Parts: sequence; structure tokens; C-alpha cells
Amino acid sequence: MAEHQITDWIGREETVQGRLDETMARMMTATLADTGQVPLGSRDVLPPLWHWSAFPPETPISGLGADGHPKLGGFLPPVDLPRRMWAGGTVDFVKPLHVGERLTRHSVIDDVVRKDGRAGPMVFVTVMHDICGEDGLALRERHDIVYLELPKVYAPPPPVAPPAPETILAEREIALSNTLLFRYSACTFNSHRIHLDLDYVREVEKYPHLVVHGPLQALLMAGLATELRGRPPARFRYRGVHPMFPDAPMRVLAQEGEQGSLALCTARGTEHQGMTATAEWEETT
Repeated sequence: MAEHQITDWIGREETVQGRLDETMARMMTATLADTGQVPLGSRDVLPPLWHWSAFPPETPISGLGADGHPKLGGFLPPVDLPRRMWAGGTVDFVKPLHVGERLTRHSVIDDVVRKDGRAGPMVFVTVMHDICGEDGLALRERHDIVYLELPKVYAPPPPVAPPAPETILAEREIALSNTLLFRYSACTFNSHRIHLDLDYVREVEKYPHLVVHGPLQALLMAGLATELRGRPPARFRYRGVHPMFPDAPMRVLAQEGEQGSLALCTARGTEHQGMTATAEWEETT
């Protein structure tokens, strides 16, 4: 599609209602129990990034594309590149959200940019979300989506991919499995086939295994940061580095960052990182 046509989507808006009720809280707890998550009850504060389960897409199966995502051309622009990836984002935490709270998400397409990269043409779509609870604005979020060509073969991590850090403040090892990926997909109503369908993954997207959700990795890093500091960060920035696969345990690592922040990452053993993040807190007096 021509550049001017996809940039016509800049400024497009969408408002949806949602909530994460007690049933979903129990489902999320069961999914994450082996990572240290404790049960939540009605009106308990949601852990950071659990709001991603509060707005399940309502697209019927007939409205899904070949990859399991909703077809493009509605709220998101009709980009003519078939691989869609959650590249990263930033979340500003303004107020806590709670189990069962009525939520409103207002979304705006902030930018659409086409670039040429090492893997060929790319399109970056930036979406801004304001999420309000019953007491007003609670989260302000930037979500970065990237669209790419499908590769002919799988490319392993390049030599420049950062290895797992050696000096760390804290670590949590996560036993990945296909079942964990399935359950998190169910909790977020995510039908993207790279997390579910091994034949599709290998034959079409050319990955060697199912792909661990970027949002799941971000959620686990934010959870470790909250545990270490005793409260959620004021700002959490995260970025995908390389796909992570459930054929080996995943390490969630934290290091001391600048000005009281934490630098976090996920890593495959001592090998390459999967996602990086920075958690920042406002100074308290």
C-alpha cells in the first residue's frame, strides 16, 4: 500500500470498555503461579501490566487474518507486510487499577513510519493509549508495533545481539512450556498463531519453535522490579531484542540502573537476551 495511504491512519481513534474480573484474576494467577504470583481477590490492586488482559479483542473468527491477528484496515492501518510483532513500548503508571474495576481505554494512532532495515522493508506503527479506571486516568501507554516481510529461513541471533549480563542484582528462572504460552494467550484472548501453532510457526514464519509473548516477558520483568522495590515503577520502558522460545528455561534478570532505576532483561540461559526494560521510580520525600 502507498505510503500516503497508510499514513492516513495517523490520528485515528478508538475507545473501548473493559475490566479484569475475579474469574480472569484467578486464570492469570493459575497461569503465573509457578513464577511466584499470589492469588488476588475482588478490588485487590492489579499487578503491573495485567491490564493487557482487561480488553480482549472482540473480532469474530471470520475477521482474523492468516496469522490469527485481526485483519488490518480497521483501527490499525492496512500495512502490506505479513509479519506483525510487538516491538516494545512505555507505560506510565499514574494510579493503581483493581480487580473488577470498570476501565476505559482510549487509543490513538500516533505515527506510521516506513523504513528499510537489515531484514528488508519495515513499517512501525505507534499507538498511544490512555486507560482510565473509576477514579480517572490510571495508565498512559505507548505501544510500538513493527511489520516485516516473512523470511525464507530462520535467522539465529546475530553476533551483535547482547548476551545475558554477568553481574546481576536479582534473578528469577521461568520454566517455559507450550502450556504456559497457551494459557497466557487464553488470558489475553490472543489468537496469534506464532504462540500456538507449531506447524504454522515452522512452515510460514520460519521460527524453530513457538514464540514466547513479548507482553508476557514484559509483565514478568515488571513484576520482578515491583518485588525488588516494594512498589510498582512510575515508568516502565521495554523493547524486544530477539524472539524467545519455550525450548529452554528463561531467566528474568535485574541490575541496578542509573538514578535509582532498574535495568532488566529476559535471557535464554547465558546466551542472548530476549527483551530489555528499564523501570523508573519517582523520588519520595
